[in-house]
Amino acid sequence: MQIRISKQSEVPVRQQLSEQIYFLIATGRLKPGEILPSVRTLARQLKIHHNTVSEAYQDLVQRAWLIRRRGSRLVVGFPKTASPTTDAQDLDDFINASIRVARDRGYSLQELRKKVLKRLLAQLPDHILVVEQEAGLRQLIQQELHTELQWPVAGCSVEDLSRDRNLLIGALVVTPHYALAQVNPLVPKSRPPISLNFSPVDRYKVKIGKLRQPSVIAVVSASEAVLRVARSLFAPAVALGHILSEFMLPLKRPADLSAADLVFCDSLAFSQVKHSRRIHYHLVAQESLTYLADTIQ
Repeated sequence: MQIRISKQSEVPVRQQLSEQIYFLIATGRLKPGEILPSVRTLARQLKIHHNTVSEAYQDLVQRAWLIRRRGSRLVVGFPKTASPTTDAQDLDDFINASIRVARDRGYSLQELRKKVLKRLLAQLPDHILVVEQEAGLRQLIQQELHTELQWPVAGCSVEDLSRDRNLLIGALVVTPHYALAQVNPLVPKSRPPISLNFSPVDRYKVKIGKLRQPSVIAVVSASEAVLRVARSLFAPAVALGHILSEFMLPLKRPADLSAADLVFCDSLAFSQVKHSRRIHYHLVAQESLTYLADTIQ
């Protein structure tokens, strides 16, 4: 059985276990009559106490999702209230079945919505949510995280997150370090946002320092913030006689780059720029990528 338990979650382990088994049954991943692992086998597999597994099994027996057979074996069964939809194979059917069961037990739709939202927010994340104000910078961070971590990545602004708490469902929130104070109050305390650091530019300055004569240095980015910072960081180079040219994506006239001696490209620009001396600037610091990789594993 594909079950993932989080001991750091606010949801009790017994409840996590019983509801995940219920979900496997309701979606047809556990078939009628299928034998479940013994209490001690599942406890060893999930590294939890055997009493917790026993209580979760007992809860499902009382709800008629599991039935006991000879030799105290537990097998999958269907409650009468769910019999019309026990063959459901898609998410819509599963949701409809859950609504009917909730109503049969006297719960209002508002109560169901609150419970579902709370439960969803407590689940382990299945994607990364980048919270950043500037759209271009947000897109750039999303691109780098997806490429490096091979995980789904979405993005929003602080205002978006403040308006729509549903954005937090299944999300591991990350944000640049300077936005942490704004984002932190919007995220559950059980899963605080992860701060991102940006890469230093020292090694890129070294490449400029190796230029033996006044040269044209181009910076291409999808982010106005990146161009603004580059303008300040490369100011000493300009003072030495070099020329700094800035280009925003999408490029209106790519041919203008042909006059550049060095072209610094962010991760979105690198694949679009064709130049013999293009240099890939990675925005997110390696230590942040390593920390995120360890977190999602």
